[in-house]
Amino acid sequence: MDRVKTLLERILEYTMAALLAVMVIMVFGNVVLRYLFGSGIASAEEISRLMFVWLVFLGATLALRQHKHLGLELLQARLPVPVRRVCAIISHLLILYALWLFLSGSWTQTKIGLTTYSTVLRFPMAFYAAAGVFPAIAMILLVLINLYRIITGSPDGYMPGDPNPDHILDDPGKPDPAPIERVGDPGLARPANATLREV
Repeated sequence: MDRVKTLLERILEYTMAALLAVMVIMVFGNVVLRYLFGSGIASAEEISRLMFVWLVFLGATLALRQHKHLGLELLQARLPVPVRRVCAIISHLLILYALWLFLSGSWTQTKIGLTTYSTVLRFPMAFYAAAGVFPAIAMILLVLINLYRIITGSPDGYMPGDPNPDHILDDPGKPDPAPIERVGDPGLARPANATLREV
């Protein structure tokens, strides 16, 4: 299961890298053609815009999978584990509601976009709105899986405030990182085997 998740994650990363590379090449090539030769690629702007939209939402999905979205975890980190679990469940339910609204709106816009077309390439504008549909479904599944792990107390579940948010991404055979040791100011922490130079 972990290998499948890692494989899907790698596919997503390579897809995003390919989208970014093509987008940069098209935009740069269009600028060069326009300023040096007085011509350009008419479809470059539409294709680049479409790729950028997909790149953003695919990146949001990958960031959710890796727990890289911005968040303030100072309060949660100081709460007892049972209270932190309740807070995590509530926050996950709110996230699911927000993702449902996002999915519903994206699907509505996708249906509307089926009858409208881009100016140059004449592809359905639904391609833009669809960039929100598939990532929304993927993010809902990710949140549901993590919510189930939190409720069941699985060690693979991630709760805000965990000392090692990347633990579920590690290889199963990889040893756990050094335990956290409180030093000096109660608000500071460092691995037990860290030197002062590393802190």
